[in-house]
Amino acid sequence: MASAVSLENIRKTYKSHMLRIKRTAIENLSLDVRENEIFGLLGPNGAGKTTTLKIILGLVAPNSGTGHVLGKPLGSKSARSRIGFLPEQPYFYGFMTAEKALMFYGHLAGLDANTIRKRSEELLNLVGLPQGSHLTLEKYSKGMLQRFGIAQALLNDPDLIIMDEPSSGLDPVGQKEIRDIIISLKDLGKTVFLSSHQLSEVESVCDSVSIINRGTTVRQGYLDDLLEVKGVSLITFAGANERAAEALVPPAKRVREENGRISVEVDSEKIYEIISMGRDLGFELQSVTPFRKSLEDLFIEIVRGEKI
Repeated sequence: MASAVSLENIRKTYKSHMLRIKRTAIENLSLDVRENEIFGLLGPNGAGKTTTLKIILGLVAPNSGTGHVLGKPLGSKSARSRIGFLPEQPYFYGFMTAEKALMFYGHLAGLDANTIRKRSEELLNLVGLPQGSHLTLEKYSKGMLQRFGIAQALLNDPDLIIMDEPSSGLDPVGQKEIRDIIISLKDLGKTVFLSSHQLSEVESVCDSVSIINRGTTVRQGYLDDLLEVKGVSLITFAGANERAAEALVPPAKRVREENGRISVEVDSEKIYEIISMGRDLGFELQSVTPFRKSLEDLFIEIVRGEKI
């Protein structure tokens, strides 16, 4: 697939006018986002995520480095017209209804009234908001406002949708609703770029991620490749209890038991040995899969340097 966003060796500094000191926000940052994928940008506070988004959106220019968005150079007006953006803390005019607000934003985007009405109907249905309601945005819940924000970001039918903390402040139900919408956007052929601290959300929806720290790309790739631990497998058995599971250590590296089901982390060359031991103990083999660490484990390992 072609790249929807590509940045190479980007550097961005800001100068304090009072102290006349330069602060480096991004240093030698590179990333590649493929078309029709869900991509996650991760990093601790102050890592340079917001500056990266501003550069992709064309709101600020880098001091050095090269990049393209939707096949156009950074800052291209034609590329910006094909981008939808949901900021972390969007502000909407509270006195408007959803339809009136979308009409307002549609006119700003240069769309005609008939197109806006048609798109509004489609988008409100997509994000699960009522149509023809007299309820104004100031009376919307946080989850409803986030869903409306996604609708306005999609109004111009963009090819690339950028979302900054789309599930921030939402309860578990609201988070799931946003995840479902994000997945549906990929099904529609869109490229979705997420910046989020919700690592479980990123792990559940993203195809690939880039982890940045101190303004530099530390790790990037497809999630399956990043999370798989080479040479380690995970075996699951049913019909076991904690005491019986202890018999597998060693040769197992780690054994976890929960509700009669045990997960055994083992070096791959010892798979058959563990399976044989489990059967001798009366366990029922359920699965053998490559072992994956969680995205949270990987993030901590990279950012803090703590081996998980």
